[in-house]
Amino acid sequence: MKYTWSVAQELMRMNPPVFGGFKKVVKDTSFGGFDIPKGWQVFWVATVTHMEKNIFLDPERFDPSRFMGRSKSFLPFSYIPFTAGPHVCPGNEFARIEVLLILHHLIINYSWSEMVFDEPITRNPLPYPAKGLPIKLHRLEK
Repeated sequence: MKYTWSVAQELMRMNPPVFGGFKKVVKDTSFGGFDIPKGWQVFWVATVTHMEKNIFLDPERFDPSRFMGRSKSFLPFSYIPFTAGPHVCPGNEFARIEVLLILHHLIINYSWSEMVFDEPITRNPLPYPAKGLPIKLHRLEK
């Protein structure tokens, strides 16, 4: 299931389950030429980092091999689908098991075809298929 998890990670890189969040600035700092005073709130957006060309080569291309093998590593906080640091989602490992089990079950028991081709993804505020991702499921004969 290593490849399946790499596919899931690439999906979360391109469409993170958490759009972003607010963080309170704990000391005066500067970032990108801007002074940010202590006490201000800043909003971080995962997609901005996940689609950064200096971190992910050819970020627009779907490439699960980015996450294959131990040699593939990224800068700290450059891949944050479940946030990071002390406030990381406590259910991220549970979500991993859920994703792997559901994908495994769907792949071995069903074939499917999409009904809306090239469906755009909307963000309201989380990524979601604009038409709800209608598909036709066909149970595989065993």
